[in-house]
Amino acid sequence: MKNAGLDALDVMEAMERPFVLVDRDYRIVAANSRYCQKYGTSPDSVVGRRCHEVSHHRDHPCHLAGEDCPHQQVFETGETHEVMHTHFDAAGNPERVRIHGHAVRDTNGDLLLGESMTPLPRSDGPQAATMIGGSSPAFIRTLNELDRAAGCDLGVLLLGESGTGKELAAERLHRHSQRADRSMVTVDCTTLTESLFESELFGHERGSFTGCAGRRTGLAQQANGGTLFLDEIGELGLAMQAKLLRLLETGSFRRLGGEEIVRTDVRVVAATNRDMKAMIDRGEFRADLYYRLACITIDLPPLRERKEDLPSLITSLLDSINRKRGDSCRLTREAMKRLEGHTFPGNVRELKNRLHRAVALCDDGVMTSEDLGFEDEPNLRTTGSEQTPARALETLSLAELEAERITALLKRYDGNRREVAERMGVSERTLYRKLKRHHLN
Repeated sequence: MKNAGLDALDVMEAMERPFVLVDRDYRIVAANSRYCQKYGTSPDSVVGRRCHEVSHHRDHPCHLAGEDCPHQQVFETGETHEVMHTHFDAAGNPERVRIHGHAVRDTNGDLLLGESMTPLPRSDGPQAATMIGGSSPAFIRTLNELDRAAGCDLGVLLLGESGTGKELAAERLHRHSQRADRSMVTVDCTTLTESLFESELFGHERGSFTGCAGRRTGLAQQANGGTLFLDEIGELGLAMQAKLLRLLETGSFRRLGGEEIVRTDVRVVAATNRDMKAMIDRGEFRADLYYRLACITIDLPPLRERKEDLPSLITSLLDSINRKRGDSCRLTREAMKRLEGHTFPGNVRELKNRLHRAVALCDDGVMTSEDLGFEDEPNLRTTGSEQTPARALETLSLAELEAERITALLKRYDGNRREVAERMGVSERTLYRKLKRHHLN
C-alpha cells in the first residue's frame, strides 16, 4: 500500500472481515488477507487491479451498471455509505454482501475509499429463489431497499405486478426486522367483504352475530408485536379503509360485539398491483390511509426488466421442482431459448407454473417448448373472423393487451377460468381480479 504506513496495514489485517482500500480511479491500493482469500487472489497481485474487476467480474464500475456505489458517494461527499451488492467469490459463485464504505486518508492526506464487507446468508429459506433471486441491477436495487426498510419500523408499501413476489418480499422484511421473533400475519384483502372485515381483522365476541358460538381473536391482535401484512390493499372498499386507518392511527380497536378496547403493536406492510395515486384521484382510496401505509414505497421489478436473472431463476426453480418430485428433468436448448425470449406477463409465478407444467408433461425427462405451454396461447388478435398480425398489437396499451389475451383464452377454453388461469401462469384469484378490472365478468 503506497504511503499507508505499517500501522494501517496491521490494522487491516486485524479486521475480522474482508477489507480493501481503493483510490479515485477504482484501483486497489491495499487489501487484507481475508479479502484476498474471499476473491481468490494474493496481496501482491490484487494491488493495482480495479475493485469491480475483482469482486464483480465486470470491466466497468458498479454505478454504470445501475447499482448504488459507495465509491461515488465517498469521493463526492466524504460521507460513509452502506449498500448491498452481489459479489463473486473465489469459485465464481454469487454471494450477497453488505458493504460499509467510508473515507480514509493516507499519510499524504489523499482520500481513499475503505470498504469492509459482511457476507449475507445465501438463502432466506426454501422459497427464496422464487422471490427475486439474481444479480441484475434491478435485483440489487430492490434487495438493498428491502434490507434498508427492514431496519426501521415504518410502514412499507410494496408495489408491483402480479407474480413479482410481493408476499415473499414482505416475509423478507419481517425476517430481517426487530420483530422477527414474533408472527407475521397476512390479511388477504381480496377475500374481505365489508361484513367480514371487522370479524376477521378485529375479532368478535360470543353472540355478536347469528351462529357465533364464542370469542374469536382477530388478525390484528394475532400480529401483536410482529408484522401485519395487508395483501392487495387496493381491493379494500372505502368503509373498510376508514376502519383500518383508525386501527393504524390509534393502535387500538374493539372486537365486533364487544366494548373492551384492545391494543396492538404491529408493523404494517401493504402490497398492491394497482395504481394507488390514480385510485386516490378517482376517490376510490383514501389519501390519508395511503400516506399512513406508504412511509416507504418499494417497487418490485417485473421479470421482463431483469432478464439477466432468468437463467439462474430457471435453474433454481427447476432444481427445486425436481427435488420435490424425485425427477431429473432438463430443458432442451430450444425450450430454454423460448423461455428467454418470453416477456412473462405473469412474472416469476408464471415461470414457476410453466416449469411445473413442463416437468409433469415431459417424456423421458426432456422438456420441450411444447411442454411449456406456449403453443396453447394465441399469438393473433381475433375480432370476428378477422386476424391481425401480432405486431399490430404494439398500438395497444398494456391493459388492452392483457384484456385481449384473457378474452382469447376464455374463448379458447369455453370460459373455464381455472384453465385460463393456468395458461396465464396466475392464480384463479388473480384472474378474477383481472376480469373485474377489464369488465370481462
